[in-house]
Amino acid sequence: MKAKVIWDNDLTFTGTTDSGYKTVMDGNGQAISPMESVLIAAGSCSSIDVVDILKKGRFEIEHCECELNAERAENPPRVFTKIHAHYKVKGTGITDKAVARAVQLSAEKYCSVMLMLAGNVDIETSYEILS
Repeated sequence: MKAKVIWDNDLTFTGTTDSGYKTVMDGNGQAISPMESVLIAAGSCSSIDVVDILKKGRFEIEHCECELNAERAENPPRVFTKIHAHYKVKGTGITDKAVARAVQLSAEKYCSVMLMLAGNVDIETSYEILS
């Protein structure tokens, strides 16, 4: 995997992945910040796992979202100290046991972003099944 980040102006940069996707990041609030992108990456990576695990369990998924709350250190470097990921899942026949298992497997075994942060960031998860 490769990526390139090019300075555009002020504190704005454009990142391009080797697959051709681009994202703009900014340190002045004009675009997503690098830390926001890490938080979104954790939620996206884990949500992909949750949906994939539930689909493999033959559940029909209608909706999955992950609400993330992060706490950061007060002093530089202002790293994440805690992340709470709350999943909201909706689908046909989805059980509490299945969602709990999917969330746990993602956070503890499959989500590469969360696992990269593990040991440095306290990561907590919760979930609810929407009707």
